[in-house]
Amino acid sequence: MKRPILFLIILVNSIFTFSQSTISGIVTDTKNNPIIGANVYLEGTYDGASTNEHGGFNFETTETGTQTLVVSMLSYDAHYEAGDISYFNNIQITLLESVNALTGVTLTAGTFEAGDNSKVSVLKPLDIVTTAGALADISSALQTLPGTTTVNEDGRLFVRGGEAGETQVFIDGLRVFQFFNATANNIPTRGRFSPFLFKGTTFSTGGYSAEYGQALSSVLLLNTIDAPDQEKTEISIMSVGGGLGHTEIWGDQSLSINTSYINLSPYEALMPSTQGIQWNSPFESISGEAVFRSKGTKSMFKLYTGFTFTDLDIDQEDINFEDLVRFRLKNNNLYFNSSYKYFFESNWSIVTGASLSWDGNAIGLQENTIDNDETASHIKFKVKKRFSSRFNLNFGTELFLVDYNETFSQPNDINFTVGFKDQLWAGFVETDVFLSNRFAMKMGLRSENSSLINDFTVSPRLSLAYKPGEKGQFSLAYGEFHQNPMTEVAKFGQSLGSEKTAHYLLNYQFLNDGKTFRAEAYYKSYDNLVKYDTQLPEFNSTFSNSGDGYAAGLDVFWRDNNSIENLDYWISYSYLNTERDYRNFRERATPNFAPEHNLSVVTKYWVEDLRSQLGFSYIYGSGRPYNNPNTNNFLAEKTKSFHSLNFNWAYLIDQQKILYFSVNNMLGFNNINNYQYANTPNMDGIFERRAIRPAADSFFFVGFFWTISTDKKSNQLDNL
Repeated sequence: MKRPILFLIILVNSIFTFSQSTISGIVTDTKNNPIIGANVYLEGTYDGASTNEHGGFNFETTETGTQTLVVSMLSYDAHYEAGDISYFNNIQITLLESVNALTGVTLTAGTFEAGDNSKVSVLKPLDIVTTAGALADISSALQTLPGTTTVNEDGRLFVRGGEAGETQVFIDGLRVFQFFNATANNIPTRGRFSPFLFKGTTFSTGGYSAEYGQALSSVLLLNTIDAPDQEKTEISIMSVGGGLGHTEIWGDQSLSINTSYINLSPYEALMPSTQGIQWNSPFESISGEAVFRSKGTKSMFKLYTGFTFTDLDIDQEDINFEDLVRFRLKNNNLYFNSSYKYFFESNWSIVTGASLSWDGNAIGLQENTIDNDETASHIKFKVKKRFSSRFNLNFGTELFLVDYNETFSQPNDINFTVGFKDQLWAGFVETDVFLSNRFAMKMGLRSENSSLINDFTVSPRLSLAYKPGEKGQFSLAYGEFHQNPMTEVAKFGQSLGSEKTAHYLLNYQFLNDGKTFRAEAYYKSYDNLVKYDTQLPEFNSTFSNSGDGYAAGLDVFWRDNNSIENLDYWISYSYLNTERDYRNFRERATPNFAPEHNLSVVTKYWVEDLRSQLGFSYIYGSGRPYNNPNTNNFLAEKTKSFHSLNFNWAYLIDQQKILYFSVNNMLGFNNINNYQYANTPNMDGIFERRAIRPAADSFFFVGFFWTISTDKKSNQLDNL
């Protein structure tokens, strides 16, 4: 009886052994190095093993048929093999290193980013408002970065040989059509928006994303704060006006309201302008803004509205007139911006929004009047999908609508009206591909169609990044960019095409323990630039797209906020070589707004014993080209170099009260921006000239800022 039972046991054991399969193989990385301790198992079972010191694994299973073999290891992407169980014998598996958003490569060519969530923080909002000489103006602070040019009499952003109109500004991805305040000729302007409204800044000096267009040179992307941290009231009393702001919070909803009044009359009485300028009514403005935010579990809604009213009356020197020329301006600006984000399951998200702006100017020039108004809107819808840590897809569509009208009137009842309407549709698609922690690429395509010029354009964009070590990386970028003719040309209804440029960039960036070094070389080629044969665009001008040009240069940036306690400083240098044949140029030449060398040094030092932050900045620009009609050469002479040493001092009276003082160009350098020549020669056949200088060599500012907040600790140092 025992023999049959023994035989049955042996038979069952044999059958069981026969039904088992052996799973074996080797796991390595992309360099064929063995990976030790990787977890290898059949999905949905307990059958598995870990790899040994040689990367090998071996285990038995009773599973049959089609199965999925899973290999997982920290710092590597999980690997899946599907097939018949017999396939998993002596298998060779290669694991890919997982992409780490904190330590992996980033795409940085042409782009300066700032903000709490930014890996590459070059200028944060606090930097923008505490930079000496910037006076809390976004564009003035950005002019301390490489790639920008200080055009002292203008105030807008001039980037890498491009005009100010070739830089566009977006708030939460939506276009701002009139970012800067209206002003008089040779009086620098300022941005309309408060710096503390924004949580982060991305300043692309070239090669920017396919999501953005209608900018030949650069884009400035501003992202508003999602949710304020607490309720507070802010009071400002300044030598040039005052301001009041308040933030209220209801759970996940909040409302912030700010208003300010600026009047330069008291300042002008103490420090009158001496450079051929007489103020009949000094600059005066009142502005306000309101931001409503509602944050859901998977959504974010923002609604922003702002208005500005500006009034000024000035007499300015003009070499072609014996008396001063009177200029009057009243500007009204209204802006709305609404955006909505929703995050779905499986890493899908949508972003949609719209902006609407209205800008009206009533201008008086001697006895003539010019009335113009522009109504513009932007509607946008974007979809984003994160398929994995290695692949992201971003695509969308948008519509821009512009309606511009201008009427010129003379005292003899002679007047004429010009204007235009445009509907510009655009579509874009872009992918982020991370092949490893060391190599990534961004590929994009943008298409646009404008009813104004009846032109359809396609613009490819490409960026590559390689990280050879832990702290440094190289980036390459190429892109084509198109832009419609400027308003000063488009309003005459001429048949023109879009202007075009191509960007080529090579970038190196090094980050290490509070230190940042960037060096970027670039080349830009311009085609189809607008030309006309009169001094200014007119009805009877002959227009064409026959202009061209180039810009090449090197930008260098160094920042250190760690080597010396309480000291933060950065140094920027830009070399620019550019020529254009456009507008009314008679040949290729370097424009007046493009000096060859630009240098800025910014320092900020906190003195604990004095409860003070002291700041200095030094700005240098080499001589700017100007045209002397007394010679045969075109734009061949240069002004003297530009210098400005600026200082600010913020003193904490207590934790929530600040006394602030600043002075621009404290050494009083006599800077010359350009020269104006007479339209006709004198009796000796010489064209006489006058120097165009700033309205005042220096500017002083004093302010008192008081914050009343829930925590009794917050102050307005971020806003100064």
